[in-house]
Amino acid sequence: MKPLGRQIAGFSLVEVTLALGVAAICLIAMLGLMPTSLKTQQNSVRQTTANQIISQIYAVLRADVRLPPGQANKVCPDPPDPNVQCNWGALHGHWLTVGQPPDTMYFTNEGKQTGNVNGDPPADAVFRAKITYVPIPPAGSTSVANVVVSWPAPVDPGNGGVPLGSVTTTFAVNR
Repeated sequence: MKPLGRQIAGFSLVEVTLALGVAAICLIAMLGLMPTSLKTQQNSVRQTTANQIISQIYAVLRADVRLPPGQANKVCPDPPDPNVQCNWGALHGHWLTVGQPPDTMYFTNEGKQTGNVNGDPPADAVFRAKITYVPIPPAGSTSVANVVVSWPAPVDPGNGGVPLGSVTTTFAVNR
């Protein structure tokens, strides 16, 4: 005879095994998505930095239009910071010259300028910015800059290289 009201509750070994199997399959699926999510997050950070570089270029070129003659060196801070390279002055007046070769600049992972304008990519360069000036309409008074920021810096899309990513924009320099 069974005593009434006193039963022992618990899970059977089969139920515990099934629950662990379902949990293991879910964890394996989540671990399989980790490399994809890390790559997506890394690409997002690079695109954000490339957009910040384009904003810097836009600001410097628009400011260059408004600089009085002889003030090209005022693009960089005064006094200059010895720890921060500044070659923005090397772009002075290029938007006026139609048909010149594009300007190439290099930037670090943090979006800071490095190396020389139109030089070889330095070791710390992650991004390459190519600035091409186009008059719109031809022989018109407005200059347009087409800016392509690509990464990694050593890969030159102009020479047939295929970058991992790029951001492109076009803006009026002197409207």
